[in-house]
Amino acid sequence: MPEPEKLLEINNLTVCFKTDEGTFKAVDDVSFKINRGEIVGLVGESGCGKSVTALSLLRLIPSPPGNIEKGEIFLNNTDLLRLNADSMRKIRGNAVSIIFQEPAAALSPLHRIGRQMVEAVQFHEKIDKKRAWKISEKWLKSVGIPDAGEMMFAYPFQLSGGMQQRVMIAIALMLKPDLLIADEPTTALDVTTQAQVFDLMRKMKQDQTSILLITHDMGVVWETCDRVIIMYASRIAEKGTKNDIFLKSAHPYTQGLLKSIPKLSGGSKRLTTIPGHVPSPFQYPLGCHYYDRCPHAFDRCKKEKPELADLGNGHMTACFLALKK
Repeated sequence: MPEPEKLLEINNLTVCFKTDEGTFKAVDDVSFKINRGEIVGLVGESGCGKSVTALSLLRLIPSPPGNIEKGEIFLNNTDLLRLNADSMRKIRGNAVSIIFQEPAAALSPLHRIGRQMVEAVQFHEKIDKKRAWKISEKWLKSVGIPDAGEMMFAYPFQLSGGMQQRVMIAIALMLKPDLLIADEPTTALDVTTQAQVFDLMRKMKQDQTSILLITHDMGVVWETCDRVIIMYASRIAEKGTKNDIFLKSAHPYTQGLLKSIPKLSGGSKRLTTIPGHVPSPFQYPLGCHYYDRCPHAFDRCKKEKPELADLGNGHMTACFLALKK
């Protein structure tokens, strides 16, 4: 089989934030790649660095307090961290689109939905307003918005949270980007609309669009993703194909996540949980960040940072225990 075409490559990305309490690393030495036409799931608990990683790709980290301390982000062999502001504006929404977790914060409250969508199309494509309007209305229909023509004249505050999210999804998809970043894209949507959105994503994949799907839902990851990246407390704990993660997981944190998935045949049995709490970013353990919660931890884990190591065929984990087996 031919080698897959690499679209995105992130090398040693480290993002720090300075606050009144001190400086902490929100993303610590993160590296991964996404091939063209591939859906990659980025999974982990809230605060682990998933969204900060996504915002870094678009150079949207607020500075101050945030700062991309080091790393490389290559899109189509272009290092995004070296581009000027004008060049990045042309990439956002065109080559790379993002579906934000909070649609109300992403949509302008002062302008009608139609105007915001038309401006987005015309900024990247040299077409007249009438054509841009038709494209916008078509995409509102495709994400399941009824009376799309009338909705074009509505203001965001006149829409429910779920409807606002559908508008954001339509804006992200309508320019057919090379890479779509979807940050918890279906949180406010009903099950039927969620299915429609993921169907749209699968169709985009067939058109060779790549997708970085940020989610807590392991069921969605299994149904949708080709490869999976597990993050914990600013670092990558494990990454590999969907089968690697679900059938051959090597990191105790990944194993804990999988055991916590509700089972249909579980009856009244209590859900399995991961004991303890995610450490404060100001007080991460010196070695493995999962040390305080890991049932298999030993002295080396406390003192030394485990580097990602290849278990075979690109299945990688940052765990001393996995490497001893």
